[in-house]
Amino acid sequence: MTLRAVGLITEYNPFHNGHAYHVRQARERSGADVVVAVMSGHYVQRGEPALIDKWRRAEMALRHGVDVVIELPFPLACNSAPLFGRGGVEILNAFAPHLDSLCFGSEQGELEPLQALARDWEEQPSDGADASHLRQGKTFPQARGESASEAAIADQPNTILGVSYLRALNDLNSPIRPLTIQRQGHGYHDAGLDGDGFVSATAIRHQLIQGKSIAGLAPVAAEGLLNEAKDTGMIVDMERWFAMLAQACLTLEEHDTSYLAPPGWAERMRDAALHATSYQELVDAIKARHLTRTRVQRILCHLLSGVDDALIEKLAQWGTPYLALLGATTRGEAFLSQTRKMMDRPVLGNLSRVSVRLRQFYAEQPEKLALAQRLVAIEDRMTRLYTLLLPGWQGKSRQWNYYQDALRLNVD
Repeated sequence: MTLRAVGLITEYNPFHNGHAYHVRQARERSGADVVVAVMSGHYVQRGEPALIDKWRRAEMALRHGVDVVIELPFPLACNSAPLFGRGGVEILNAFAPHLDSLCFGSEQGELEPLQALARDWEEQPSDGADASHLRQGKTFPQARGESASEAAIADQPNTILGVSYLRALNDLNSPIRPLTIQRQGHGYHDAGLDGDGFVSATAIRHQLIQGKSIAGLAPVAAEGLLNEAKDTGMIVDMERWFAMLAQACLTLEEHDTSYLAPPGWAERMRDAALHATSYQELVDAIKARHLTRTRVQRILCHLLSGVDDALIEKLAQWGTPYLALLGATTRGEAFLSQTRKMMDRPVLGNLSRVSVRLRQFYAEQPEKLALAQRLVAIEDRMTRLYTLLLPGWQGKSRQWNYYQDALRLNVD
């Protein structure tokens, strides 16, 4: 029997009841046999480290309905909605035609308004928002939203991501059909706990960081894994993140640059680090009226990454040169076996033999080999740094990507 899959683009930071609902609805609405999630790794779109490592987050997903978890590479995961969305769609597209639908959450749960926005924004490129709006202190999403006919919904986080997915499907001429379901419970940034079991990831992170109970806020297996991470010190310490970023800022020279940073911002970042006593103070001191807080957080994160415009352009042109498999269920393994021979890139369970695999696969494509090798180096560096943020880290090596195998779960 040929297995059919539905795709999700996710962060699971951390996995909660709303995510479990999304997985169930995606399978039901699409009629798929398999759910494939493309998930951010150790750093998320808003430019911060994920609270829990990527393998624990993948396990939460696999224990609650997802069958395959593929990592979204760091340069695209820690980026704007258009690049985040395109990266996720491009990876899912590699599984087509066996993966034939993409299901995402939205505030309205209706596809047509999002398609209308996608058409409208297609005519107004992302760099074409009214500059006068920015000078008035409005955020880039606000400026872009006011240029669209459906301004009432254009500034909602899930709307912006949904439109990015639709635009990517169109740009890639993908055969994947989009589906959307209405988001349940609290809004994306809402820290409230009274959402009838559907609270935001933000609220759960706050509870965990403060050492408070998360009982009932996540599905059973996910709750257990989150509590285990909390009890063993495997939750990111944001004070360590601040120290790492402040050190990077303090060593900037006048003409140094960072991906996404405006020209000449090295001095601004260095001066901010001279006085800031916390991560929030550092971001506040750097932030300017014409840049969102999230943009500043991404700029800071990329001080550590080595990502530049040339890398992003190549990823946009050629796609992700390999698929990093974080885990799969028994059904997911069957799906991967079914699709592996038709894949246009290697699927890697860890990086232990990555040099040999990549040289074999791209023996006659030196430019793609160079891109893949550079991406491996960035992922490796950012994971090594991530281990420094975990108070309870006791791994045998900080080269975590090289010895941690993809998870194999028999949960069918």
